Amino acid sequence: MLRAEARQRLRAAKKLWILCSVAVASTASMAMAEAADVAASAPAAPLEAPAAASSDQPSISSSIPQLGAFKTMLLDRGFNLQVNYIGEVFGNPTGGVRQGALYEQRIELGLDADMEKIAGVKGLTFHVNSYAIAGSSLSTYNLFNYSAISYIAAHPAFLIFELWVEQNFFDGRLAVRAGQLAADCEFFISELAQLSLNSTFGWPNIFATDFPSGGPAYPYATPAVRVKFKATDQLTLLGAVFNGDPTGAGITGRPAEFDHFGANFRLRDVPFLIGEAQYAYNQDKDSDGLAGKVKFGGWYQFGRLDDERFGTDGLSLADPRSNGQAMKRTGDFGVYGAIDQMFWRLPGDDPKAGIGGFARVTGSPSDRNLMDFYADAGVDFIGLWSQRPCDLFGVSVAYSELSPSVHALDLDAAAYAGTPLASRNYELLLEATYQAQIVPGWTVQPDFEYVFHPGGGAVNPLNPMSGRIPDAAVFGVRTTVQF
Repeated sequence: MLRAEARQRLRAAKKLWILCSVAVASTASMAMAEAADVAASAPAAPLEAPAAASSDQPSISSSIPQLGAFKTMLLDRGFNLQVNYIGEVFGNPTGGVRQGALYEQRIELGLDADMEKIAGVKGLTFHVNSYAIAGSSLSTYNLFNYSAISYIAAHPAFLIFELWVEQNFFDGRLAVRAGQLAADCEFFISELAQLSLNSTFGWPNIFATDFPSGGPAYPYATPAVRVKFKATDQLTLLGAVFNGDPTGAGITGRPAEFDHFGANFRLRDVPFLIGEAQYAYNQDKDSDGLAGKVKFGGWYQFGRLDDERFGTDGLSLADPRSNGQAMKRTGDFGVYGAIDQMFWRLPGDDPKAGIGGFARVTGSPSDRNLMDFYADAGVDFIGLWSQRPCDLFGVSVAYSELSPSVHALDLDAAAYAGTPLASRNYELLLEATYQAQIVPGWTVQPDFEYVFHPGGGAVNPLNPMSGRIPDAAVFGVRTTVQF
């Protein structure tokens, strides 16, 4: 029965992927035909490659005239088609529970539609994207750590991600977005941290471990409504309410078993609220000062959560006399802050070229969360080499603290067992990475990461007698192609 149900879900996911593909392809086919007509009537001289489709996403189409004409044709009609590929190999010659190398890839199919150009509805946009994920995560199979080595790491599957509409009001000052949304696309984001490949520099470990199903973040979006208000040119306010458990897996750590294809669209779970204030300064090319952005936010998760140490009988959950039923805590919450700041600016028009740094910090109650504190920081070197102005280099560090309740529970377990056992406390990650642009839209990125205390200093589950999971050195390389 389970296999039959799995096959049915797989067929449903493939149909959903195909429908998205067909929708995108059918929209694009007419524009492609027109692009072919334009190319056929063009002069015999070589065509000049169009500029990248958008400044925030360089496109390989800028280097291939035919693709450039096709991309421009779509954009002129209100469609921004995205077909992006990421492929990577990571290996750990030392550390972890085993050594080796693994390959992983992700293909993204997305479409943004400007409904004013398409249907004359001013201020309305539509967005859909999905992923085809394959390969194996080094963190899952070799390291057993929290800071997933790659941000594309996920269960191999066809996944629907975001699917939403957004309406702008008052000349774009107010924007309301509704549909299948992900919080990690807008909240607690550092622009400078996006160079790093480790997943924790996007949606941080503390959120991924403490929120049900890892929270409304890659690879699982969930029904939500988001309101964005640009109070001034510098101040922006964000607020959203999400379904509180994207897959229904709770805090089991196994969301893929509950939602194989990202298509549950759950509405019956308790809500998750998040809000953020953003203040940006010196963003213009003519600004005298250095560019920066400061963010402060907070969140609240409704519902009842398990205490990390004590049971309903008041005994430690590690006590052999305990009934094994965790004490319940009402609700969960946290606050956070982030900053992106340029330290030095290259002469020229780009206020974000030079040397810049980022830092983020967040905390939540220790009695009901696996992690109660998280901080990361890094420095980026942007376009410093005149011969390769689009190359980037960055170093970053992330600290994930397991809550004192978890540490105390491990000490309890050692005391009752009468055997010295490792107690979990923190995981520390270091990363150094270099992104080289081959042509606009195609990059190659060598990467090095070192993980201290994988799993927070957990005992090696494959060889408990050896003690903690050994610290791991990780080497890898990624290639990314964007259309």
